[in-house]
Amino acid sequence: MDEKAEKPGLWERNRPRVLSALVYGLAKSILRTLDINVINPPPCMKGEPHDGAILLGWHGRSLIPAHVFTGKGFLALISLSRDGEIQNHIFNRFGFKTIRGSTGRGGLKAALIAAKRVRDGEVLAFTPDGPRGPIYQVQMGAIIIAQKSGRPIYCAGNAANPARFLPTWDKYMIPMPFGRAEFVFGDAITVPADADEHQLEAIRKHVQNEMNRHQQEAEDRVGLK
Repeated sequence: MDEKAEKPGLWERNRPRVLSALVYGLAKSILRTLDINVINPPPCMKGEPHDGAILLGWHGRSLIPAHVFTGKGFLALISLSRDGEIQNHIFNRFGFKTIRGSTGRGGLKAALIAAKRVRDGEVLAFTPDGPRGPIYQVQMGAIIIAQKSGRPIYCAGNAANPARFLPTWDKYMIPMPFGRAEFVFGDAITVPADADEHQLEAIRKHVQNEMNRHQQEAEDRVGLK
């Protein structure tokens, strides 16, 4: 087989960097114009002492958190897919430290790495319905990371008005320039280290309900219908 034919071309090699730069530039130009109100931020967002935390938001609502968390050095779990490579570059530009893996590929290893780093005091920003859904359903990965790390989960919802929604599985929200946004956090939820399978499922459902409750509150606050 011709080895030269297997080598990616110039565009393929540079595609993630080029596209990520374009997306980041466009996103930042919009996000800087928003009037964002953050409600009940956890200690890690206020510069207060903490031992690590897990911040949860839906996959389709990641732009506002990425902007609010810019430069804080939070962790993000990014898929190993080709699209994940672009996302990895975008989140690096927002100032995140990334761990590669997802529920589909490299999931267990990535979850254990994330749990250790959160246990050591870092903050993980996580989309528990990603990378492929189902939409608005918490997968068990976030609960396991919280259990293994011994650190709290903070559920959050955010919304902007006006906004546009892409025809993707996660109904990805793109805020429009000069709009207003609400970013609503809940109180800490802990996962006992000795929780059994039934308890973990009950906590997962509770976290999912809290995620949806805070998401609805954010949408109500901005008048999004």
